[in-house]
Formats: sequence, structure tokens, C-alpha cells
Amino acid sequence: MFDSLSQRLDTIFSKLKGRGKLKEADIDSALREVRLALLEADVNFKVVKEFISSIRARSVGREVLESLTPAQQVIKIVNEELTQLLGSTESRLPMASQPPTVIMMVGLQGSGKTTATAKLAYNFKHQGKQPLMIAADTYRPAAKDQLRVLGEESELPVFTTTGKPEEIVEAGLQEAREKANDVVIIDTAGRLHIDEDMMAEAKRIRSLAKPHQILLVVDAMTGQDAVNVAASFKEGLDFDGLILTKMDGDARGGAALSIRAVTGKPVKLISAGEKIDSLEAFHPDRLASRILGMGDMLTLIEKAQSVTDETKARELAEKLKRQEFDFNDFLEQMKQLRNMGPIGEMIKMIPGASKMPGLKDAQVNEDDIKKVQAIIESMTAQERQQPAIISGSRRKRIARGSGTSVADVNKLLKQFEQTKKMMKGMLQQGGKKGRKGFPFG
Repeated sequence: MFDSLSQRLDTIFSKLKGRGKLKEADIDSALREVRLALLEADVNFKVVKEFISSIRARSVGREVLESLTPAQQVIKIVNEELTQLLGSTESRLPMASQPPTVIMMVGLQGSGKTTATAKLAYNFKHQGKQPLMIAADTYRPAAKDQLRVLGEESELPVFTTTGKPEEIVEAGLQEAREKANDVVIIDTAGRLHIDEDMMAEAKRIRSLAKPHQILLVVDAMTGQDAVNVAASFKEGLDFDGLILTKMDGDARGGAALSIRAVTGKPVKLISAGEKIDSLEAFHPDRLASRILGMGDMLTLIEKAQSVTDETKARELAEKLKRQEFDFNDFLEQMKQLRNMGPIGEMIKMIPGASKMPGLKDAQVNEDDIKKVQAIIESMTAQERQQPAIISGSRRKRIARGSGTSVADVNKLLKQFEQTKKMMKGMLQQGGKKGRKGFPFG
């Protein structure tokens, strides 16, 4: 996410920091490079022009040029302007005073609309709501089946029936009232392109369902095409906010940086992965910080808390204190880390990680993680609890059982001891500061 742009900006600002006192010409030179970086990231050219103009107006004043750390002042200004460009503050989904809250999902085919519908329902379920999804896409043959399968996998109810889209929506809303569902999410039909029939149908559903929110789902990887689609939907239907999908595959970030400025509509949610729990709130300030390589600890902590059982965290802390951390605990921690999302993305949320040797371009191979899991699962219960007893003959047996080599087993045993020491050190440090427990308490 934003990898290319982040690297370019890091290079630009590193040069700026190396100049010490800045002259107006230095700022102009840096901003020319920033302008080019944004254009190459597929940001709308009008948005780039206004963005650079705002930064320059603030950067050539006495506050910056006479500052003891002028480069840091410029970076601070860029961070604030980026946050403003992305939307300033998080835009939440409002709940209706009288349930059910009705949300209408719109977008083109291929944008990830049906999957986003299921992810949104999953989010509501984990907030204690009782969502119902209505499969109202009668044009794409697999749409209903796709939503039904997604619903079954996550134990989410899906309403399906035959008839015209408006009839399906009306029957679904009646079902929601009868079964006391407090959130209804309507998956409407998409098209390969925007046409009059599509807009007319969407307007009829809007008139019937009277949704509290209309969310436009767009594919972030399509860059300016996504911005153009959003502008067309605003003109033809209007909507309340956006969901940007496939953010994990968007190394440039043009859509996210342009879409609010062009449409005036806030990005409400982003999806950065295929898993059902990969839909997250869009925080402009946090994203701006990540783009500038400053990390995003708040999101990292929230992700950690969402997959961590506090009781287990306390138990683990006690085990570490008693020197009882074993391979069962190691495996549990690895599974929790995987549940947080792509490990490479987690690393980028750590402030300064982009400049740490070995972490800057860190890539975690999923096959390596599976290999580690296979080795641990090939150990006996006693070997997991007492790794010190794993002799040469045991290592050979574990390697055979896991389909790996003795060298792989040796490597894991060494990594285990290093991890054990590191976690104990972090626990001791955290204890001095009053931490409740490792790793996320």
C-alpha cells in the first residue's frame, strides 16, 4: 500500500534534511520532486496542483525558513496537508435511530462489491449487531451464490429469492423487520460500465429502500479510473461515502489520494486483503503518517487487540517470568500474528521500520510460516514443552515427519531461543512502564 510513493517521498525528504538551513530555492526543488512523485502515483493532476500550492504557501514563510529544523517543519506541513487531502478525520457509518439501518452497496462489476458486502456484515456482527444481507444482483449469475457462500462461511444470514431487484429488496426488508435484524446491507447489481439502465434501477431501489447510507465500492488498483467512476456515480445517483477495495495491491495510491478531493465524498472504509476481517475504518491521519514512513502504531495496536485474548496474554506473561515459554506458546503467537494480516504490512506500521536494516524490504514467505508450523506439529507433546530434550535423533525424526530437513529444524530451534529472549526483554521493559501483559496487553 503506497509503497512506491512512500519510497519516493522518503528519498526527497532525506535530501532536504541533509541541507540544514533551507532557502526558498531548496523548497521549490523538493516540491517539484514531490509533484512528480504524486503524478507518477496516478494522483489527479488538479489535485496535485492544489496540494503543492498549499504546501508551498505554508513552507516559504518565516516559520519554516528561520526554524532550527526547517526540513522537519516542511515534513510536518506535508503530513498535515496529506491528512487534509485524505479527509481530515475518520468518517463513521451512522446508525439509524429506529432500526434497521439500511445500507445500499453500489459499484461496477469487478470492484469487489459483493465481497465488501460480506466483509461489512462481518464487521457489524463483531460489533454486536445482527446484520442481514440482501442479494439483489440479478444480472451476474454467480452473484447470489457468491454472497450465499460468503454468508455460510461466516455464519451471516443472506436473503435470496426470485423476481425483480426491487421485489427482492422489498421482501428482504420485510424479512429483516420480522427477524429483528438491526442492519440490512443490499448488494445491488453492477455493470461492466455505467449505463442508464443501471442508474435507473439503482434509483428505484433507493426510492423503495430509503437507505440511510449509499456506499460506492471502487477498486483502488484502477487509479484514476476509480476516480472517474466515483464522479459518474455522484452525478447519476449520488452516494454518501466510499469503500476502497484491493488497497493491498495498490502500490501507488492515486485513487485514495484523489477521490475525496474530486468527489467531495469521504472514504469510509478500506479493504487491504482477501480475508473476511480485512475491512477497516479509513483514518486519514494514520494513512498520511504511513505514506511518510512514520508508521501507524494505533492501527497496529487495534489489530493486535482484535486477535488477542487478554487472559491468554496474561498467562503468557506469567510463563515468560517463570521461564516456561514453550513451542505451544510459540505456535499460538505465530497464529495470532498471521490473523492480524500480511506481516509485511504490519512491519510498515512500526515507526522507523522503513529505515531499519533488514526490515525496510522485509518479505515474509507464507511457505516458510507453513514449514515452521509443520515442524512444531511434528514434535511430541513433551518436545514442545521441553525443547532442550530435542537431541540429534529427535531432530531427524521431526524433519522426516514435517517433510523438512534437519537444517530447517536446527534453524527453528535457534529462532525459538532468540524469540524467547527477545520477548522476555520486552516484558521486563514493559513491566517498568506498567504494562498489563505481553504481547498486547
